[in-house]
Amino acid sequence: MPPDIDPQRAVLQAVVALHALRPADAEAASQARRLLVDTVGCALAGRQAGEVRRLEAALAACEPGGFAFPAGPSLAVQAAAQVIAMAATWDEACEGHALAHGRPGVPLVAALLPLALRRNASLGEFVDAFVLGYEVGARCGAWLRIRPGMHVDANWPALGVAAGAARLLGLAPEAIVQAIDIAACQLATSLYLPVAQGRTARNTYLGHSASLGLQAAFASAAGIDAPEGALAHYAANHAAATAQPLPDASTPLLHDAYLKPFAAVRHVHYGATAARALRERLAGDTAGIRRIVLTVYEEAIVYCGNRAPRTPIQAQFSLSFGLAAMLRFGDVDPSVYAAPRFDDAELRRLEALVELEVDADLTARRQRGATLALTHDGGTHEETVTTIAGDAGNPLDRAALVAKFTHYAAQPVAPARAQAFCDGVLDAPAGTALGALWQRL
Repeated sequence: MPPDIDPQRAVLQAVVALHALRPADAEAASQARRLLVDTVGCALAGRQAGEVRRLEAALAACEPGGFAFPAGPSLAVQAAAQVIAMAATWDEACEGHALAHGRPGVPLVAALLPLALRRNASLGEFVDAFVLGYEVGARCGAWLRIRPGMHVDANWPALGVAAGAARLLGLAPEAIVQAIDIAACQLATSLYLPVAQGRTARNTYLGHSASLGLQAAFASAAGIDAPEGALAHYAANHAAATAQPLPDASTPLLHDAYLKPFAAVRHVHYGATAARALRERLAGDTAGIRRIVLTVYEEAIVYCGNRAPRTPIQAQFSLSFGLAAMLRFGDVDPSVYAAPRFDDAELRRLEALVELEVDADLTARRQRGATLALTHDGGTHEETVTTIAGDAGNPLDRAALVAKFTHYAAQPVAPARAQAFCDGVLDAPAGTALGALWQRL
């Protein structure tokens, strides 16, 4: 029997009603600003990839407009949304939400940033649209769980974008819900297959969600309609939808968003965090390591069990690569996916040593964590990690957030300008023109 989905739709309608006609509260606004800073930093780093630059140039040639990265070509809103989303995803360092099992924020930033700049919107208007879109998107991710073999990025994130973009366009609550239903009629069946084979097609997925969400919002604004039961029909027939009740509209899911300290899938962070601690104990001496055993919850192995990765995207989804890179270099940032680090002989030796084992207790309790055990010429070492930096209960502080942005944006943006942008986004009054802040880059 399909799950009882009527209450889920009622929750989404209540979320829209709650956030559509009033500004975001201070705590939600602060979190939205943090996610904007982090996502832009990830996009500036990912944009250095040749594939992203070539896509940007090709889209700029046929869809020029009012958005541009620092020293980049001009892009129209839809074109910019695709580039921003791909770039922010490229190094797998972007935000996410555990309950949603995905990242509601990246496609929202990708769609709302160029749209807001085009409309000369204020920072507060961007934030209000982002908060509504995130609350819708995170709940849709929690509800519309994907079927085996699928990847979330070109699926339910479009629903949050539709809601956020419709809010930025100034649509009434019923028209915002209509935009969600329009997007629900055409959600993609996006595959995990590119990740398994190390193909970068997966990095186009969030651009698809951003584009679809924008299309749905403009369609609703034009008076195009959709069946009220569109999302319910999708949930019952095309998703592995959960029957669990969604958090009510007054429960702020945005507060639970996580920011990543490392450039890897969140599942990789537990082993990598343990590896950082053991590396410090060994004073960076990895040559004496003879055996590595990572015991982790089962879901992490299912999604990130890739061994001997041949391409960066496989490595980003690899528990063994992530912890080996941390042991070798003391960090997992975009540089580990490029030469010479990606093919470093000692990193590859360490990765080959890793044994992955399921932690039955964590799996049964549906909790995340990992235990890393090393056998070294100088003895045995073990580290258990149950929480990681960036979690809702252990958020990145301002200094860490700005440091990550400055590091990731270093190639196109000087440190002083990076600091000025971060300070502006985090501190400026809500009425500040978003364009004025963007120009700080």
